[in-house]
Amino acid sequence: MKNSLKGQVALVTGGTKGIGKAIADKLGSAGAQVVVTARTAPKEGKYHFIAADLFQPESADAIAKEILEKYGSVDIIVNNAGANLSPGGGFNTLADEHWFNDWQLNFMSVVRINKALLPAMIKQKSGVIINISTGAAKQPIWQMTMSYSSAKAALNAYSKALANELGPVGIRVNVVSPGVVKTPLMLEFIENLAKSSASTAEEAFNAVMDKVGVPMGRMAEPEEIANLVAFLVSTEAKYITGINYSVDGGASPTV
Repeated sequence: MKNSLKGQVALVTGGTKGIGKAIADKLGSAGAQVVVTARTAPKEGKYHFIAADLFQPESADAIAKEILEKYGSVDIIVNNAGANLSPGGGFNTLADEHWFNDWQLNFMSVVRINKALLPAMIKQKSGVIINISTGAAKQPIWQMTMSYSSAKAALNAYSKALANELGPVGIRVNVVSPGVVKTPLMLEFIENLAKSSASTAEEAFNAVMDKVGVPMGRMAEPEEIANLVAFLVSTEAKYITGINYSVDGGASPTV
């Protein structure tokens, strides 16, 4: 796919590590001008970096302003920033703050970014939006992901509605739902789970894999998620919109 995205401007939120960094690298290698956001700057200044805390409602407008002032347009939005911020243990461990934080980061930040940048896409009558969700939105684990799963389930419904609205004006919207991926956040989650359950990291990892049920028996590499995203934003996928793609090693229990 070398140079298949040449001349296009791509925003990747949470694009400095894990899945986001893999996506940024993949789109960059395909020729896109990549803009990444995160709260802190990466050690390597490979892409145009915008410091942003997506918990703050005003951050979306600030990101959009900087992109449009510098490049004049945006062709690809990958809403990757997200995390499971709440403690495990079920409904009784979750305070209002936990629900609010998960919904702010995993749902409302996406709504705000899209709202800020969509007028430019609509004006040029083209664009692609990829919202990164999770397999846990379809297969929630009450011990670990209750509030996170609910926010991502809302993201899935929103994405389908947005695809239906924007299809007539030439903009495609799809969802990519990773399963268990080997990222710094996932490794940190497993470490915290081990501490809270007085178990080893290996035992905590096995507990997660048992709960999710991954036939391929391993975590995904971030690059395996990025490969699908790169395809979906390319012209090879120009008739694909409104779909939620699972990349979970076969974990989904339904056809």
